[in-house]
Amino acid sequence: MEGQGSKRARTSSIRCSPTLRSSVYNLHALEEACSDSEENKDHPLPTSGDGKVFSGRSLAASCLVLLKRPFVSVYLLFRNFSRCFRRRSEPVVWFIDDEESPNPNGEMSAATERVKFYRNGDFYEGEFYNGRYSGSGVYNFAGQGRYEGDWNEGKFDGFGIERWANGSQYSGRYRRGLWHGIGVYRLRNGNRYAGEWVSGRSHGRGLQSCSDGTSYAGDFQCGAKHGFGFYHFRNGDEYRGEYFGDMIHGFGVYHFANGHCYEGSWHEGRRQGLGLYTFSIGESVSGEWDHGILKNTLPLANHSVQRAVQSAREALEKAVLLPRVEEQVKKAVVAAQKAAAAARVAAVKAVQNQMKEELYESKAWDDDADLIHFL
Repeated sequence: MEGQGSKRARTSSIRCSPTLRSSVYNLHALEEACSDSEENKDHPLPTSGDGKVFSGRSLAASCLVLLKRPFVSVYLLFRNFSRCFRRRSEPVVWFIDDEESPNPNGEMSAATERVKFYRNGDFYEGEFYNGRYSGSGVYNFAGQGRYEGDWNEGKFDGFGIERWANGSQYSGRYRRGLWHGIGVYRLRNGNRYAGEWVSGRSHGRGLQSCSDGTSYAGDFQCGAKHGFGFYHFRNGDEYRGEYFGDMIHGFGVYHFANGHCYEGSWHEGRRQGLGLYTFSIGESVSGEWDHGILKNTLPLANHSVQRAVQSAREALEKAVLLPRVEEQVKKAVVAAQKAAAAARVAAVKAVQNQMKEELYESKAWDDDADLIHFL
């Protein structure tokens, strides 16, 4: 699933300047021109007061040193000024699952691959556009997790894969930094949800399975089972029907592992209202239930009882006929894997660009040192 300081090596734009290169070249050209002119002219040899003789070549060299020093001084001053006063980035802290913290954003002004480090150990490798993480990239949360996938304006957006150090993982679609669309979330304990998400919560149709053998396929709303669904219990019991607020509520059919069956009304996970209970041997009893206990016996021919049983069977059919999401989930996972692969490629390019940049910077400093040594 972004106060940190940038550690990225900085480069100087002046080292690539053709004006600077031509200026250095002109210094050498000036030296050659002065030497040629002095050698070709017939000058008398001046003498000092004590009778020491000065050659024409020595005089030319002295003039050249005086000419070179102002140019070189201006060059070095401008170069150091450019390095010292370049704008420094001010990255922000952004931790995984921290909704209150802003997402990380870069400070590159053009589409390119770069590496950005933060003081807390986080770092991003990938594409930047207009000063933000955009395109494909990898964000490493120091000691917490890693995201590989699509970015837009500094946030997870598109398809990607998010992994945590504890073993949990999400693969699927994102929107503005949140799980949104089709995706799969696997917890470290083996529990899993595959289906639709809205703003970071399971919402829509999905399949929830647990390591203890229980499973639910059906409707979700704001992270809870809500609507129609089918629940398989670890002891073999099965329920098909209505849910409300993550609980069996409404009408539905409950099949027990021992062969018994209840068809009727439910309230917060208990038999409540009118319904029909059929035993495995074929006998049945109908009537009004309260907190899971039969209070009043009524004949099956009773109109209200028949209507409750019919509503329960209709709810069962709706739960069974719910559209499946398996194919959509498979497509989303494949898209997430492709996005993650593209992000890793962008990360490699970012590291390569970083290495080239650092090498170029090192060479520029070496050139400065050579020039100073020459003087």
